[in-house]
Amino acid sequence: MLNNDRLLFLAELARLGSMREVADELGTTTSTVSQQLAVLAREAGTPLLEPDGRRVRLTPAGRRLARHAVTILAAVEAARLDLDPSAEPAGTVRVAGFATAIRRSLLPIVAALPARHAGLRVLIHEHEPAEILQLLAADEVDLGLTYDYNLAPAGLPDTVEATPLWSTPWGLGVPTGSTVDGDVMAAFRDAHWLVNSRNTADEDVVRTLASMAGYAPRITHRADSLDLIQDLIVAGLGVGLLPADQPTIDGVALVPLRRPDVLMRAFAVTRLGRRAWPPLAVVLDLLTRGAAAPP
Repeated sequence: MLNNDRLLFLAELARLGSMREVADELGTTTSTVSQQLAVLAREAGTPLLEPDGRRVRLTPAGRRLARHAVTILAAVEAARLDLDPSAEPAGTVRVAGFATAIRRSLLPIVAALPARHAGLRVLIHEHEPAEILQLLAADEVDLGLTYDYNLAPAGLPDTVEATPLWSTPWGLGVPTGSTVDGDVMAAFRDAHWLVNSRNTADEDVVRTLASMAGYAPRITHRADSLDLIQDLIVAGLGVGLLPADQPTIDGVALVPLRRPDVLMRAFAVTRLGRRAWPPLAVVLDLLTRGAAAPP
């Protein structure tokens, strides 16, 4: 019989990476962590750790059991709350998201959590959607904040669940004073195009729009930062997609894109079967309620 307390040590080691960090997180000693994991290995009947220089790392069996441990502990927590609805959810929710969603949706929640749920903690990692899905698949995060565009819908694996959060229109960022008559995309047929360096979604949108105007866009510069994209536009190095709900800097004008409209869509993504874990359920509820509130 596997002991839940020892499964927690294993799950925390998989998340944090060292026995010292596990000991600090759980308020114990590295010796206790080591002893408990040794007992768990005997209970499991297989080695769970192997030397890695001066540290240890999980064996393949250890990694598999750690993934099961997260599910088991979540189920135990859900059962505890079901039997005692007044119990306060407690735990650490690991979130990976793109920068805009972190600022717009997550940070207001994190700021309010101590007053509402003192036992909850949120760890934030900034990533692009493809990276987020890899982290979810590896069980290195509990929640992903991802995005796609209506003209470049993301194909999600069947191992995750996605909840729509919000959408926002995007336009074309161009140098102030640019002449735009008639078809916007046709007007910039000969322009250099700026796209994201870490995700291909906006490039797919640009290529789709350009193909509808009868040409292939000349994509030259790539940058992950929207601020840098605007600086490149001011420098005369190209044009690129920008969100319509955020101000542009001096020297950049935003031209609306119509027929078709361009919409970025944000989602909260979790692994299948994980949403019932109370700490994650609380964060998801706050996210969806925040998304439904007027901006």
